[in-house]
Amino acid sequence: MIPFTFFGLLGLLSLSIPVGIVLFLLAFGIDEFFSPFPLMRGLGQVLWSFSNHSTLIAVPLFVLIGEILLRSGVAQKTYGALNAWVSWLPGGLIHANIATATMFSATSGSSVATAATVATVATPQAEKLGYDQRLFTGSIAAGGTLGILIPPSINLIVYGFLTESSIPKLFLAGIAPGIAMALMFMIVTVIICSLWPSLGGPKQHSSWKEKFVALKSLLPVLILLFSIVGSIYLGWATPTEAAAIGVLIALVLALAYKAFSKQMLLDSLSGTIRITAMIMLVVLGAYVLNFALTAAGVGRTLQQMLAGLGLSAIATLLIIVLMYIVLGFFIETLSLMVATIPIVVPIIVELGYDKIWFGILMIILVEMALITPPVGLNLYVVNSARKNGKIADVVMGSLPYVGVMILMIILLIAYPSISLYLPDNF
Repeated sequence: MIPFTFFGLLGLLSLSIPVGIVLFLLAFGIDEFFSPFPLMRGLGQVLWSFSNHSTLIAVPLFVLIGEILLRSGVAQKTYGALNAWVSWLPGGLIHANIATATMFSATSGSSVATAATVATVATPQAEKLGYDQRLFTGSIAAGGTLGILIPPSINLIVYGFLTESSIPKLFLAGIAPGIAMALMFMIVTVIICSLWPSLGGPKQHSSWKEKFVALKSLLPVLILLFSIVGSIYLGWATPTEAAAIGVLIALVLALAYKAFSKQMLLDSLSGTIRITAMIMLVVLGAYVLNFALTAAGVGRTLQQMLAGLGLSAIATLLIIVLMYIVLGFFIETLSLMVATIPIVVPIIVELGYDKIWFGILMIILVEMALITPPVGLNLYVVNSARKNGKIADVVMGSLPYVGVMILMIILLIAYPSISLYLPDNF
């Protein structure tokens, strides 16, 4: 059954069949060939019981926040403000890319949306100032990955829902690793641009007056951030309710910037519907596949197989990490998560590891999938924002940041408290 699922997944994906459909087809195949019971007779009830859950309403709401911010001009003003503060470092605007991506990660909940927002704003500046396209675009692609780690995160909501973990605790667990990775991205950029100045660009020195004036452009995003995250941790709102609050504040910001219009709202809603439909098809397909795999006993079979190898807990964990890195080359991030969670997480819990900690580790692993070819979505999103250029440039520019992610994975395994300190103490 395990070879059937693995090779079936890769084989169907290689035929360019949509991921959501692939997951449904695999579930049908497992039901037909491996299950002693007609599982698909319960398909309607399975889909209804899963989709009829208030937590999932947070997904389109967080997507809508990102769409409104992009179309209202808030993103451009935020980029300009952060540029005034960080572009004096070796690498110049590259640091503004990372800083803006970090801030928008704390509002949009989506890596692809974050990368698209920053790429749309930053790319014209890079072309005008003559930046090396490889490192510049690579920094946007890598910075965008923080969208699924720094709360609020759509992927963390999905992980918490599928594993029955506390979503507020997952959000808390993602804060320290997310901020640490952003700082490590900037440190790596400084090192690279100090050694090879041609890879960066001109430093931009702003006066202290200009810096403090620019701070007012950061206030809208900060207000939005603290309204969403603060309302959750103060116990005033659930993640879904906080997302609704965020949408209202984003609309108020659009009105304040005089960017609100019927067309802007329609475009934001249209973009939200497209992205949400894609996410939900994948999640529903994964849930049906999870149901079929569990009923057919694949999780139990895999656990027995790993137990038979006689490996230590850390060795088993490293095999799982390697599996995610390899699968990340070929499978889209959300699909990778939802297709493997029901198989892997029970094994992780059996080994004695914390579900919250593993959720953050898994997110960083799938972040790598966003910037590694051939299926790295952020690579294509960033490249499409350029007037010209090869995808290979974005790939090469992302490699140093892949190294940072690998380092963070090692640190998380060696020091789990990096992610567990906040959820365990607050």
